[in-house]
Amino acid sequence: MSKLTKNQKIAAEKYDAAKEYKLAEACDLLKEISFTKFDASVELSVNLGVDPRKANQMVRGVVTLPHGTGKQTRVLVLCTPDKENEAKEAGADYAGLDEYIDKIKGGWTDVDVIICTPSVMPKVGAIGRILGPRGLMPNPKTGTVTMEVGNAVKEVKAGKIDFKVDKTGIVHAAIGKVSFTGAQICENAQELISAIMKLKPQSLKGTYLKGISICSTMSSGIRIDLKSVSAE
Repeated sequence: MSKLTKNQKIAAEKYDAAKEYKLAEACDLLKEISFTKFDASVELSVNLGVDPRKANQMVRGVVTLPHGTGKQTRVLVLCTPDKENEAKEAGADYAGLDEYIDKIKGGWTDVDVIICTPSVMPKVGAIGRILGPRGLMPNPKTGTVTMEVGNAVKEVKAGKIDFKVDKTGIVHAAIGKVSFTGAQICENAQELISAIMKLKPQSLKGTYLKGISICSTMSSGIRIDLKSVSAE
């Protein structure tokens, strides 16, 4: 059995892995057990009692985190020339069409979000096999296929994220950075949880919310008391 590092020992003394903590308490505690030299990301994992294989139990949505994600989101807008200025003025990192389609075909995917207008979807669809596996494919359900490209860019830059339950029934989402205050992390977490709760499938029988945990990059996960979530 490997020996615990100094930081692992400190973390082990500060929290009980078997205990469930109130959401606000867990967010404060997370900052105390995160020891990376960089500003680590904070991730929330929400375990749902759904069967993602059933179309009527797929949980997917978008939410704008009140304090953003803490990271610089690189946005590409694929659009016709008449929309390029609107996209760039709103803060898009890249805007255009054919040149970026060609770059993506060549292997370039150095962006976090792609937004496009409905009229260019046929061209975007042609690179769907490249974008899909990377989670970059624009989708009307997440607001990334729209004529209002300026508003879409501003929302993404302000902290709008999309989330989707994976094949194991869990939603994983980055909700901030360790440098955030405990209160900011807590408010972002609560916003995401509230959005997920509103998407409970009507066809679901049984427990919807089964468990929640929060962690930072390279930290242990902290289990959340579900009662504290519903109360906050």
